[in-house]
Amino acid sequence: MSNNILFILMTLTSLSFVLIAFRLGRVWLISLIAVNVVIMNIFVIKGMYLFGLAGTGGNVLYASIFLATDILSEHYGKQEAMKAVRVGFFVSIFFLVMSQFIILFKPADYDIAQSSLLTLFTLTPRIVLGSMMAYLVSQHIDVWLFDKIKSKTQGKHLWLRNNGSTFVSQFIDSVIFTSIAFIGIYPIIPLIFFTYLIKLVVAVIDTPFMYLSKKIKHGN
Repeated sequence: MSNNILFILMTLTSLSFVLIAFRLGRVWLISLIAVNVVIMNIFVIKGMYLFGLAGTGGNVLYASIFLATDILSEHYGKQEAMKAVRVGFFVSIFFLVMSQFIILFKPADYDIAQSSLLTLFTLTPRIVLGSMMAYLVSQHIDVWLFDKIKSKTQGKHLWLRNNGSTFVSQFIDSVIFTSIAFIGIYPIIPLIFFTYLIKLVVAVIDTPFMYLSKKIKHGN
């Protein structure tokens, strides 16, 4: 199966889980955001080509977080969405700190995981800093802009606030992460473009899921 087909299937699966969590209630949705942030920090290590462009394994999960925060904004309000962003940030810090502890333990002679854990969890400071800053800034902008567009349009044009807030915040995310992590190492402009384009594909795919959230009876 090609990477492109797998990418579409993974995207649809990830977005579907966002709706399932929403159906179960806001605690479930906030929890899913936190889990996504942790998994994203692992999956981002894997590089791949998607539609002829360089991407990472974290692109899908990261983009689905924007759908989750938009759903929280739409159905529970701006403050709940902001809370979810901060929970995700806190959990990501906890994960990063604990991952450094686990690789410091001297492995037993029967251990088979240490080399793999070192590959996964040895931090590249610029990548970690870029990821954390990009997440915190772009997510707050996404929630703020979604709420602002909703207010200006008097609750109309769901597609506009969903896509408008995501398009802007995803671009900011791509610029911040790529600049901090790779400036002076790789050509920045192509990397920003490729990363942003992949995120836009997911953002467009998530629009029907946003409308489906309006049809689903959700928990508290």
